[in-house]
Amino acid sequence: MDGRTPIGRPKGVKAKRPYRMWSLETKLEYVKIVLSGEMSLTELARMNDVSDGLLGSWVKKYREGGEAAFQTKRSPGNPFVKYQFKKELTPLEKLEYENLQLRIENMRLKKGYTNEEAMAAKQKRLSKRNTKSSKP
Repeated sequence: MDGRTPIGRPKGVKAKRPYRMWSLETKLEYVKIVLSGEMSLTELARMNDVSDGLLGSWVKKYREGGEAAFQTKRSPGNPFVKYQFKKELTPLEKLEYENLQLRIENMRLKKGYTNEEAMAAKQKRLSKRNTKSSKP
């Protein structure tokens, strides 16, 4: 080697803690314990193997927005993905898929453009994204 130490953990070694998700109930329980004064933030964090910074951010969120602050704010994403990877759809799923397609077509028509125009606009966006800009 050249005398430098490698950055990061060695290959094949797992992280100390796996990625964890906390339920809404657990977050609220911990926050209420801290706010009621039953336990300090650091004691509760140490007892339950939670980062005190994470627990502190939960308390701050709760103070600013209440329980609603813990609701996820992600957009629903592409509604077609649910049907895209299935080989066969049930009759109910077929109807839901068709309904979704018709809703989208209806929205496009209300905005004043057709499917062909929408596809042309999509192709234009994709072609711009896939081309490299040449610098002189």
